[in-house]
Amino acid sequence: MAGASQRRRKGRTPGTGRWARVATVLALLLGGTALGAWLAWRSIPDPAPLLTRTPVTTALMEQRRAEAAAEGRPFRLDYRPVSLDRISPRLVRAVLASEDASFYGHSGFDWAEIRNAAEQNRKAGHTVRGASTITQQLAKNLWLGTERSWTRKGREALGAVKLERTLPKRRILTLYLDVAEWGNGVFGAEAAARHWFGVSARGLSAAQSAALAAMLPAPRRAALSPAPRWLARKARRILGLLERNGTVPAAEAERARAELERLLGAVPAPATPETPSADGDDDPPSDG
Repeated sequence: MAGASQRRRKGRTPGTGRWARVATVLALLLGGTALGAWLAWRSIPDPAPLLTRTPVTTALMEQRRAEAAAEGRPFRLDYRPVSLDRISPRLVRAVLASEDASFYGHSGFDWAEIRNAAEQNRKAGHTVRGASTITQQLAKNLWLGTERSWTRKGREALGAVKLERTLPKRRILTLYLDVAEWGNGVFGAEAAARHWFGVSARGLSAAQSAALAAMLPAPRRAALSPAPRWLARKARRILGLLERNGTVPAAEAERARAELERLLGAVPAPATPETPSADGDDDPPSDG
């Protein structure tokens, strides 16, 4: 018996047991990763009902409500979803120009913008800009809130995939404009237009549209008359984009610029047209 045992040990290839253990660990890790991804996918709601129904509330709205309760302050939700044809095309184009110029050409992720943002952040040594598309922002607003973690970013990516697979682009854009945050308790283009300017979303001017689009990275830090420097810079840049792409006809451009300066208030206009700031000054730390 002892001789047979020794023969079996002699016949075993050195290191076989070690590599078998490594393979087992790798298999467990891969299996755990696959299971985690599957569970994360299942945790994102099915977007199909959103084809015809606007959500009654969103994760971000409920987060803001909970934050107010925790701080002992009142929370008044102003949320008035409307169809896309009841929103000024100027606001639609201003938001696209500012937030996601390639919206109709990507499938949820703008890889060129992701590379550009990564390079700019690397050079700066810290995060000065993001690269989330409108689809990703919608997934965050609908289901996830603003928790800062890689887990949330991963689920946001999965949510974007689900939205793009299920909903047409026009519906994604409509939902985004309806649930986007535009101030404390202010959600959606209709509520924003009435809160900031006392008009309907359909009646927004080019200058008002540029100002609203400029607020989106940090809507709860936004103000007008006077506007903070970052908002003034970005609003002017967005209005310039609307002029160049023909959304604002040349005959109206001067009036639009004058109106924007009135909206911005005490912030002086630059002598020459502004370009996006390389140091991230156009984009303050976002509200999530």
